[in-house]
Amino acid sequence: MSQRKRRHDSEEPESRRRENEVEDGEVKRGETPEIPKKKEVDPILTRAGGAYIPPARLRMMMEQQADKKDETYQRMNWEKLKKKIHGQVNKVNVGNIVQVVRELLQENVIRGKGLLARSIIQAQTFSPSFSHVYAALVSIINSKFPNIGELIIRRLIIQFKRAFKNLNKATCVTVSTFLGHLANQRVVHELLILELLLVLMKDPTDDSIEIAVNLLKVCGQMLSQVTPQGTFAIFEQLRSILENCNDITSRTQYMIEVLFHVRKEKFISYPSVIEELDLIEEEDQVCHLVHIISEDDKPLDPETGLNVFKYDPNFEENEAQYDEIRQEIIGDADDSDEEEEGGGGGQPAADGGEDGEAEDTVKPLKPHIS
Repeated sequence: MSQRKRRHDSEEPESRRRENEVEDGEVKRGETPEIPKKKEVDPILTRAGGAYIPPARLRMMMEQQADKKDETYQRMNWEKLKKKIHGQVNKVNVGNIVQVVRELLQENVIRGKGLLARSIIQAQTFSPSFSHVYAALVSIINSKFPNIGELIIRRLIIQFKRAFKNLNKATCVTVSTFLGHLANQRVVHELLILELLLVLMKDPTDDSIEIAVNLLKVCGQMLSQVTPQGTFAIFEQLRSILENCNDITSRTQYMIEVLFHVRKEKFISYPSVIEELDLIEEEDQVCHLVHIISEDDKPLDPETGLNVFKYDPNFEENEAQYDEIRQEIIGDADDSDEEEEGGGGGQPAADGGEDGEAEDTVKPLKPHIS
């Protein structure tokens, strides 16, 4: 009897506790509990740019957002700009380079210069065999907006120095090849190429000599024409390494011998610029002199902050200003579309029209936009 009473007393608080829980709003038996809803996050407002938004939906969202000073609208415009730049850079080739430039300049490349520089460098890294095409693309853009060309050069130099320090031969070859083609297009000064070669041959190894030989094949013809004395000094240094250095293998020695044979033939197999990509007149070219080590010993600034979105309180004024610049370069967007339809959809003309199209499209803009 006493045990049953004690059990009843112990169960009583439990029943009372359950009653109190029901009174406090707990879920009753037989009812499904309510799952709290997750807070919806706008994909446009995330730091990384958000999930993929189809172009049609993004366009509709921008049309619904009337206030262009609103941060949401500017973020959507930034996403549209990023997708347009990335898509156009990835599809460029010898035949459509002029058309790609026209499409790129329809967008505000001044606002998206960080995106454009990053897309071109990434595309060249994934497709080194198209380095001469990307260099020609940079050359055209650099003739209109020299600050974009200089930004690409600075980022490439920083990338080369980091790869060289970490003994990353593949990256050194890729970056030096791009810089060599940029020198061929007169985007970067030949002194930078000579500095790279001196760094590579200062303490010669198999990898560093291989990088130097590849770079000389890319821009040896240009160096022979622009700075014959500097080219002669570089090849004399290579001859000394070939004869006196015991640390390089026979494979590397053979590469140097092949390079001397290529030089004897005046680099006929390695032209500096092919005719289809010689699109900028000499007086319109803008050549940048950037050193590996700056004169004031300050590190080069890659300006990585240009790769991310920043709110612009003067968005409408800056967009209107770029519209005027764009009209000076390529005319109105409607005129551009009509020319594309009349010109065969961006395909190069067969009967001498290619040079005329390039001349009309890549006309000089004075003064240059800095």
